[in-house]
Amino acid sequence: MKTQSLAAQFRHTFIYIITASIGATVLTYTLAVMLFLWAVDRDILPADHYQQQIPDITAYIQEKNMALLSDQEEENLKNAIQGDQMLYQTVDTHGNILYGTYTEKPFTTAEELFDSFAGTTVLRQGYYIHTVPITDTSGSPAGAVLLFYQIKPTFANDRGRVIFAVILLSLFSPFLYITGFTLLFSKIFAGNINKPLQLLIEASRKIKEKDLDFDISYASDNELGRLCSAFSEMKEALKESLSAQWEMEQERIWMVESLAHDLKSPLSIILGYTDSLIENPPDSKEKLCRYLKVIKNNTEKSADLVMQMQYTSDLENSRIQPESSPVNLEAFLTQKIHDYDLPARQKGIELLLHVQDNVPPVIRTDTDKLARILDNIISNSLQYTPPDGRIHVSVKADKDHIFYTVRDTGTGFGPADLKKAADKFYRGDKARQTKGGHSGLGLYIAGQLAEQLGGSLKIENSKSGGACVTFQHSI
Repeated sequence: MKTQSLAAQFRHTFIYIITASIGATVLTYTLAVMLFLWAVDRDILPADHYQQQIPDITAYIQEKNMALLSDQEEENLKNAIQGDQMLYQTVDTHGNILYGTYTEKPFTTAEELFDSFAGTTVLRQGYYIHTVPITDTSGSPAGAVLLFYQIKPTFANDRGRVIFAVILLSLFSPFLYITGFTLLFSKIFAGNINKPLQLLIEASRKIKEKDLDFDISYASDNELGRLCSAFSEMKEALKESLSAQWEMEQERIWMVESLAHDLKSPLSIILGYTDSLIENPPDSKEKLCRYLKVIKNNTEKSADLVMQMQYTSDLENSRIQPESSPVNLEAFLTQKIHDYDLPARQKGIELLLHVQDNVPPVIRTDTDKLARILDNIISNSLQYTPPDGRIHVSVKADKDHIFYTVRDTGTGFGPADLKKAADKFYRGDKARQTKGGHSGLGLYIAGQLAEQLGGSLKIENSKSGGACVTFQHSI
């Protein structure tokens, strides 16, 4: 049964309870009927026992007639009635009670007695009352005998009362059987689900104690079996998660070491030039400006590395939603390209912008985040595009998104770069060889910002071999 689903087990348990209860009830009722048939007319009198005596008692009264008006005949009348559950009352012609076992008058006047009661059966005061008139020699009413009885089972002896109580109790046996069999089969049902639950409780305790070296030895093709299996899978996933956390911690250590390495070079340069200025002040203004310029450039480079790391941390931890505002996209992009005109001309790089006609003139987006995405991608392209090269920025749109593509004529991404270039702190071999290095956060930040704007970032190489970075955001 434990291999069945919990719903099937519950249904079967319910069916077992009902079936067993019905079977036991039928058996009990059969025995009760047999007991009743054996006891009837022996220990238990039938409901109409006294009603059946009416004809014989009536004949006896009519036979005795006037003699019954004497209280000396009471004993004989009592003997004519079989059983003590029939009461009687003998009255005279005026309705006065002469004797009897019933002491209250069911009638108000003698006229009512002889007009409404005599020779018939009426229902009064909870009794059936059969009145047998007594007449004199002239046929005139001289009195009457009133017989009081009820239509219900009666008992011939105490054993009959016990038997009747047993039969009456058997009528309620279905409730007793349902209760008993419910306790029995529910205990069996609970036993089937208790074992896996105890295993799960023990497993939860071990997880709380950070002990993942355990197995849940319960196999069944039902909900509890699948729950135990899922719990085991969760344990394995937790193991993997802890291993992943350890790897992340190792990666964090590597990241810190990597940033420390990147900061070491510009800080060493700053320290060297600073010491030189202190120990050997330059003898010309031109030399002083050159020293200060080197110090300034390396200070900015160090600050930029720290700011990139801080911005990445804020980007990952911030729950602030993008702040959309209307912007003329073509004008915004034209200004952004203009910002890079000078560094592009200094390297002899041609910087182009093409906005397709299907791009809406005004859109709503977070311009700060959009500007930072473009800054990171374009600056990355400027860094790897050789002199006399070209960077082309194209923009198109569909119903729900704006697509931006930045292509350059540089060396493009290597096979490993295509998979990891947008990862945090990733630097390819060429990046390591770049003069001054970089933080490895630019494309990672761009990708994160694109997701916040409801889009994504994609890295590939163009057919000509240069790098091609495409990102989109919703509008």
